[in-house]
Order: sequence, then structure tokens, then C-alpha cells
Amino acid sequence: MADSVRDKVIAIIAEQAVLEPGDVAPEATLEDLGIDSLGLVESIFAIEEAFDIQVPFNANEPEASEFDISSVAAIIAAVEALVAEQKGA
Repeated sequence: MADSVRDKVIAIIAEQAVLEPGDVAPEATLEDLGIDSLGLVESIFAIEEAFDIQVPFNANEPEASEFDISSVAAIIAAVEALVAEQKGA
């Protein structure tokens, strides 16, 4: 399950960055990948749709969000937590 979450998140981020999924390193930041604030919002929407979750993210104040966007690995971990939380609910 974790691999599929990881793979889907990387695929979504890669699509926004116009990269191949293999070119998206877990330690990379969205900025490293060339994803701007609009791309970030589009990525969040795509993640919500792909996993049927609500991401607690404020596009106007990303640093005040509970959703960690500091790196690809942080986004994967946050999505995995939201998916697990939803399954438990």
C-alpha cells in the first residue's frame, strides 16, 4: 500500500514538473523540481482526487499549513498519514 501511495504521489508531482517519475528524488523540494505556487495547488488538487482525501492546506499561507510540503518525501508521508487516517475513520 505504501508503495502505491509513494508511486502515485511521485507520478502526480512528476506530471506537474514535466519530468519522468524516475527523475523525482524524495529529498527534492518542489522548488528544486521547478514547481511554482500554481503547480503546487494543482498538485494538491490532483492528490486529493487520486486518494479521495482532504488535504489541510492553505494556499495563501503554505508555511502555516499542517500539510508538510518541504520535500517530496514529506508530501508522501503526509499523504500516507491522511490515507491511513481516512481508512481508520
